Amino acid sequence: MTDTLRTVKNAKKKRGWIQWLIIALLVVIPAGYVVIAAGQSHDPQAARQLQAEMAGLVHDTPASVQRRIYQLPIPSGVTQPAYFESNSWRSSSLYVQFTTTAGGLDTFLAQLGISRAELEQGHLTITTGQAKRVGWSFPAGHDWDGVSLPGSNGKPGHDITVNLDNPDAPVVYTVSTITFH
Repeated sequence: MTDTLRTVKNAKKKRGWIQWLIIALLVVIPAGYVVIAAGQSHDPQAARQLQAEMAGLVHDTPASVQRRIYQLPIPSGVTQPAYFESNSWRSSSLYVQFTTTAGGLDTFLAQLGISRAELEQGHLTITTGQAKRVGWSFPAGHDWDGVSLPGSNGKPGHDITVNLDNPDAPVVYTVSTITFH
C-alpha cells in the first residue's frame, strides 16, 4: 500500500508541476507577442517613410488615385515619368517629374488653372530640402521657370519648376502637398 500511495503522490506532484508549466506558458507566450507587436508598431510612419526614402523615385507614372488625391493632372504622352510620395501626420506630398511637349506643358498648366505666362522666369519653387529628398538638383545656368499655387480648403498646393532648356521638350518638376489641420 505504501508504494501505491507514493505513486499517487508522485503523480499528483507531476500533474501539479505540468499545470503550472501550462499556466506559465499561457501567460508568457501572449505577453511576448504583445511586446514584439508593440516594438514593431512603435513608429510605423517613420519606418514607412524611411523605407520609401530608401527606395527613392519610382520610375513610373503615379497611380490615378494618387493623381486624383493630389489633384495633379499629368498629360498623356509624357516620357521619363517618376514620382515619390511622402506622408506624415501634418502633410502628405507627391513629388512628380516628367518630360513632355510644349503642348503637354500648356495642357498640364491649364488643368491646374494657370497658363505658361504665370511661370516666373528664373524662379525655383521647389526647396533645396525637397529636391534633396528625391535626388533632384536645379543648378544655375539653366532656363528654370516656376510657380507656386497655394492650397486651401483641403485642396493641395503645388510647387512647379520647369526646365525650359529645350522648349520643345520641357522637364516638369512638381511637389503637390496636402496639409492636414
